[in-house]
Amino acid sequence: MTSETAAPVGPFYDALHANYIVTLGDKLDSPTSYEGAVTEHLRVSGVYWSLAALALLRNEGEVEDLMGLTKPIQAATDGTDENKIRSAIVDWVFQCYDARVGGFGGNCSGENPHDAHLLYTLSALQVLAISNSLDDERLDKDAIANYVSSLQNEDGSFSGDEWGEIDTRFTYIAFSCLALLGKLPLPDWNNSNSTQVVSEEKPIIDTYKAVKYIMSCRNFDGGFGCVPGAESHAGQVFTCVGALSIAQSLHLLEDADLLSWWLAERQCDSGGLNGRPEKQADVCYSWWILSALSILGRVDWINTGKLGQFILNCQDDEDGGIADRPMDMPDVYHTFFGLCGLSLIGQLEKIGNKEGQNYRQIDPVFALPTDVVSRLGLKAQVIRNGG
Repeated sequence: MTSETAAPVGPFYDALHANYIVTLGDKLDSPTSYEGAVTEHLRVSGVYWSLAALALLRNEGEVEDLMGLTKPIQAATDGTDENKIRSAIVDWVFQCYDARVGGFGGNCSGENPHDAHLLYTLSALQVLAISNSLDDERLDKDAIANYVSSLQNEDGSFSGDEWGEIDTRFTYIAFSCLALLGKLPLPDWNNSNSTQVVSEEKPIIDTYKAVKYIMSCRNFDGGFGCVPGAESHAGQVFTCVGALSIAQSLHLLEDADLLSWWLAERQCDSGGLNGRPEKQADVCYSWWILSALSILGRVDWINTGKLGQFILNCQDDEDGGIADRPMDMPDVYHTFFGLCGLSLIGQLEKIGNKEGQNYRQIDPVFALPTDVVSRLGLKAQVIRNGG
């Protein structure tokens, strides 16, 4: 199989996208913003999507100046308060820390954080990673690691929070959190029992059990579901493959071709990718599927040229941002994952070379710019050239 990688036809609205991202926060904070109200509970993740998207388009210094990562900046206003100052993003993230349990909530109300959740804990750590603030003295790494550990169940799975929802997403999130904190124990597959770890005498989680749980969620079609027996879904495939990659356990995918074929079949006539059979294409699957194919070394199993054009067709040419599909309203979630898709197929780099922009690349495992992953010394396993 071969991938058609010719540069997609059509403009890329760099300045509009950057402005859309930079001004979004203040728009959502408006008391009349409907979008701000319905996404209030997941604002930490929204900030991560925004920062990570802008970080692909701009260098570290520009992101700092435009977003105020570590220092307050003047907020965009409607003209009623031209001197309004917005606190540094890192300071706000720490206001979302739930010290009762050791994790981060999705937002805060004044000085009161929302209840902690594993998902928002990872988003907070990703924001701190982009901001080069993982060594901030306010970050209690041991408490966060213990919080992650407390959510592992007897069968190796992870719950998202104290209320007990189980999903393979949370295994990937747990691994990512501990990797960012430098506290992830790895399975010792050379040990005959395969139950010991090489990194700690008393591991904070049972990585071996967690990996075995992931494999129990694999289906006959090669894909993965959220729990054993659940339907295969592209989002779950990424989280499972990503978790195996972080845990240096990709060798357990004995038939990676079957999984890669299922992923390749997600490409629709439009060039876009869907998450399950018989569903519409959606820009966000440019990340969920391409990241998994990148880890598996099989990106060339899809038509990347058609996919690149589909993503560009989903841009808003008036206000910036990228939507789920053409002619829909953009949002920061799809903007980030659309840019990730362009990055993973090499089109963002080609566009940058053409426009004189030095765009950063996304890491397919940790969903952070590759220079951030390198700076942090994060390690993950990938399969090269479909081997």
